[in-house]
Parts: sequence; structure tokens; C-alpha cells
Amino acid sequence: MTAATTVSTGRMVLRGGRPLNGEITLRGAKNSLPKIMVAALLTGERCTLRNVAGVSDVAIVSDLIRALGGDVYEQGPGVLSLCAADVRPMERAVLKEFSGKSRIPILACGPMLARFHECPVPSLGGCRIGSRPVDFHIRALQDLGATLHDEAGAAYLTCDGLYGNKIHLEYPSVGATEQVILAAVLAKGKTELSNAAIEPEIMDLIMALQKMGAIISVDVDRVITIEGVHELHGFDHAAVPDRLEAASWASAAVATGGRIFVRNARQVDMMTFLNQLRKIGGDFEVSDDGITFWRREAGLHSTVIETDVHPGFMTDWQQPFVIALTQAAGVSIVHETVYEERFGYVEALNRMGAQIQLYRECLGRLPCRFGQRNYLHSAVIVGPTPLHGAEINIPDLRAGFSYVIAALTAEGTSTLTNTNLIRRGYENLIPKLHALGAEIVSTE
Repeated sequence: MTAATTVSTGRMVLRGGRPLNGEITLRGAKNSLPKIMVAALLTGERCTLRNVAGVSDVAIVSDLIRALGGDVYEQGPGVLSLCAADVRPMERAVLKEFSGKSRIPILACGPMLARFHECPVPSLGGCRIGSRPVDFHIRALQDLGATLHDEAGAAYLTCDGLYGNKIHLEYPSVGATEQVILAAVLAKGKTELSNAAIEPEIMDLIMALQKMGAIISVDVDRVITIEGVHELHGFDHAAVPDRLEAASWASAAVATGGRIFVRNARQVDMMTFLNQLRKIGGDFEVSDDGITFWRREAGLHSTVIETDVHPGFMTDWQQPFVIALTQAAGVSIVHETVYEERFGYVEALNRMGAQIQLYRECLGRLPCRFGQRNYLHSAVIVGPTPLHGAEINIPDLRAGFSYVIAALTAEGTSTLTNTNLIRRGYENLIPKLHALGAEIVSTE
């Protein structure tokens, strides 16, 4: 799964106005697979990762591990074999190649420090939806004994060894939580991480690390305790299905008035989303092998949503869900509390006929950390509004899929550009759309 080099950023022409009906299958979560791949850097033994989706973050981390001297190859469909026995310290050339491509390479700092006591600091990549400060990661590694150096603007970390510590996160950041866990498993002593993120994908990483020999416990009060061990072993692990993709297809079914069976979708990971879907007039049926989603005959109606860290309503559910809300009767309110610039996609929806107004005020139960910082982080959606086709450039991953849903909900033809961004989190998008009866005029 090597990242392909391409000049085109992708273009897709869709004709909407027909319900999406059929079945799609989920594989491993985009927010879980790359992190478990990074965990393979903690051991010299071979690791096997199953349920692997063909998304670009997997390709980027595969290339990173190879660039460090490791071995990654496809053992079979959806199965990766990884071995970091011959991995060497990260060089500047490797850093330059991968900085800014994804936010995953920064997570390699913990394993690199544990094995080699040195590591340059990559810059964070990913979607432009708000601040993803690298200082969260650096501060966590400093708390574990690393020292930050800066020579001619080139930052790097060194340590004599990593040591357990008590660490409190100001905000339950997923990336910072993963950084602490990946660094602390081979540290000397015990690390107590409070106000940690506890998303299902983090639990998936912890389960893979436990298979490797790590000792990690998770308390109900967002405290994760890691007891450092001397060495870790290989793993054989199947990643959890992608709940964010599942919610995206659910939103598509409800917005277009169709019926979609999402094979491998898990109720336990989606309970908050499922509650909100039912509140607005969507419905679902849970079976042993997935969940079927559809819109009830009475139609959709408005609601109030506030995004939050797990187990709240996920920020990555917000964008596709808003498309469904444009078809709901009444006034809906969405208060975004996780990323301050998540509503950058709204302007294009309004050009398609949506009626969405953004506000700087906290239109939620409680003020959030963006309330006094002049960010447009609350949305009022008036519906239902018929959508019509438009030309749209995709700014980020979740907005990209949301525009796909909007285009398929709209009457007429829409042209989407920069569609390669969608590949970061959605495997086999075109075949899946074909399977659901979407009318795809052309793709590039």
C-alpha cells in the first residue's frame, strides 16, 4: 500500500435527486489503523494488522516505516505485515519527506525516543479544520524526560531514557493521549495520564499494545495508567470498523431518503449518533453483522446538537449530519466545541440552497473554549430547503464526503474538485457509490 504520486487532485461530477439504496462494507477505522502501525515501531518482532482499509494515511505510515528501515507488505487482502527490526533513527531527509503529509508521523516521536533516545520533530498535517498544536505532543514528551532542542529552526528531541510521570491534559486531545501512551509503554516506572481522551480508536490502540505486552489500565474518570515494561513483542490484531464512515453513510441514507445497510457497523461505538439520528426522524435496525439506516415516513425534523469528545457527539459526525439537517423541518442548532474552524464548508452549502447562519456565540448548554475567541463555531440551520447542483472545491476530509451527500441530495449536477482528500478516510468511494445507485457522470 504505497502512496501513489499523482498530479491531479481529483474531480467528480454527480447528478443528484435519487435515494441511495443498497449495502456497503466497512473495514478498519482511519483513526485507528495508522496509530497501531506506529505501535509496531516499539518492537523488533513482526506484527500483523488485519481489517486494513486502503486509505491514504495507511499508505503514508507504510512509507514512513519503510523510510526508517522497516518492512511493510500486504500479506493478503486487508492484511498488513510489519517489522521494525532494522529501523534506524529518523534522519532529517525522512522528516522533510513526511512533515505536513499527515498528523500521524508526530506519533513516531515516542517510539523513536524509546528505542534511540533521539528524534526530530515533524510538523502536523491533516485537515485544516482548526488548531492542532504540536506543543501538546512536545510537552507530553518533555514530561516523560525528553529535552527539546532548536538549531537553526530545526527542532529535535533527545533523552537519556523515558521515565513515568503524572501528566494532566488541559483538553482531552486524542493526539496527545496517543503520544503519551506510545511513549510511556517502554518508559521506566508508572505514568498516570488524567483528562485523557477515551475514544474507541484509542481503546483499540491500547488493546493492540496489551497484546504486545504493555500494562495499561483505563479508569472511568478519564485516567489512563501505563506501567512501563522492558520490552514489547509482536501483535496480531484486527482494527475496529470505522464508526465515522458508518455515520457518514447513515447521514447519506437519511438525507437522500434511501436505505443503506452498513456491514460491520457497531452499535456500541455509535450510540450517541444513533440517538440523534432517531431524534430527527431517521431510523435504524441493528443486526449481528451491521446496521441498516433509513428515514421514517413522517420526515425529518429539527434538533439541537453540541459536539464533544467521546462519548459525546463526535465532531467528525457533525458535517455529514448537517446535510441531513438541511432537509429537516424547523430550526436546528449545532454548537461545535472541538475544532474552531469546522464550519468552513457552510458557504458552499448555502450556494447550493441551504439556509445556514454562523455565529460566534456559544449556542449550546454551556460556554465552550471558543466562546470568547471570535470563532464562528455555532450554526443555525433552517429547513427543509431544496438543494441544487453547484461547483465545489473540497477543503477537508469530512467536508468532502458531506459535499458528496449534498450533491446526491440536490437536484441537478454538481462538480466536486480536490476529491483526493476524501481518500484519506473513505476506501473505495466510487465503487461504494455505484453499489448504492448514485449517478456518477464522470470522475478524474
